[in-house]
Amino acid sequence: MTNQPKKGKMVYKLVVMGSCGVGKSALIVRLVKNCFVTDHNLTIEDFYPQIVVDGKPCQLQIVDTAGSEENPNRLEFMCCGDGFLCVYAVDDIKSFVDVNIFRDQLLRVKNTESVPFVLVANKADVANCLVSPVLGQAMAKDFQVPFVEVSAKTGQSVEHAFHELVREIRRMWAEELGHLPVDKQNQGCGFKYCTIM
Repeated sequence: MTNQPKKGKMVYKLVVMGSCGVGKSALIVRLVKNCFVTDHNLTIEDFYPQIVVDGKPCQLQIVDTAGSEENPNRLEFMCCGDGFLCVYAVDDIKSFVDVNIFRDQLLRVKNTESVPFVLVANKADVANCLVSPVLGQAMAKDFQVPFVEVSAKTGQSVEHAFHELVREIRRMWAEELGHLPVDKQNQGCGFKYCTIM
């Protein structure tokens, strides 16, 4: 059973998305429980881990999405998420190409040109790499988002990927807060990415 967030406590709602079989659930389990799961049919609804990013504690609500493009809940997840970890597998070229579909759909749903987003290349430990880091870096540069190579199996950089997403959320929140009139800045979370639970 996962820990629920305390009422009134700030929660960063992170949505992990990507094609089927790229290791979304495995990444979440690695972050939360520090172990590796191999069941590709496992989809976790959400977890509420507490972490510290740049010396500041925060609580996450991590939503795991099914990779199927027919998933009826995907638009709802996109609509209510604060930040998005988009995962592809380095041994699956289609999953890399699919990132464009996920991002385009996300921007349409959010009706914006930019959202807190981190591009994640999973399975960095595999020998049969079909998508080079150069390709991932180029896509991230084109999107103007951070890029992180990870391995849910070994734990390589998994925590770093989630930390980067929290940083992206904080950066965008700060930018939006800076555009609010001073008298509006102390009225709680009046800008669009904030989620209070």
